[in-house]
Order: sequence, then C-alpha cells, then structure tokens
Amino acid sequence: MDMNSIMQQAQQMQQKMAGIQEELKKITVDGTAGGGMVTVTANGSNEILSVKIEKEMITVDEQEMLQDLIAAATNDALRKVKAVGKDEMAKLTGGMNIPGMSNMFS
Repeated sequence: MDMNSIMQQAQQMQQKMAGIQEELKKITVDGTAGGGMVTVTANGSNEILSVKIEKEMITVDEQEMLQDLIAAATNDALRKVKAVGKDEMAKLTGGMNIPGMSNMFS
C-alpha cells in the first residue's frame, strides 16, 4: 500500500467521522430516575435539552431526593449518549481499536 492510498483512506475516515459527529448531534436519549419520576433528555453532543419532573416530586419535603434524582437521571442520559457514540464509532472503524478514536466518547 502506498502512502497516497493510506492518506486518502485516512481522509475518507475523517470525513465519515465528521458525518457521524453531525448525526450524533441529532440523536436524543432519555435518562430516568425514581421509576420515571424524573426524566432528563440529552443529545449526542452531551447537552441537556430538557428536564421533566412529575408534579408529585415537587414539594419542599422532597427537595433533597429530587436533587439526587435529577443528578441520577442526568448521569443516566449521558451514559446512554456515550454508548450511542461508541456504537457509531465502532461501525466506522469496523470494531478496530484505533488510537485516539476510542477515547472520543469517554
């Protein structure tokens, strides 16, 4: 394999990776906690898009629990985003462990 061919393949992979990153921005996942009492929606760019709280949870007595549930639901959503990102990158790389690419979604 000559150097030009390798460079061309690397450029194609870089373009595909950029496309995957654009597609991930469009993906949304829901993280939940408290049996669905709190739902956090995140996108593939690790941005929190919304937080939904069942009205039963909105009381002064439940403040600390509500804060914990929001954190748990947020972490759940971000874990799911990470998993989707890794799955998409695995499709691009054919499951090969390419240095630097495996850490993109960690």
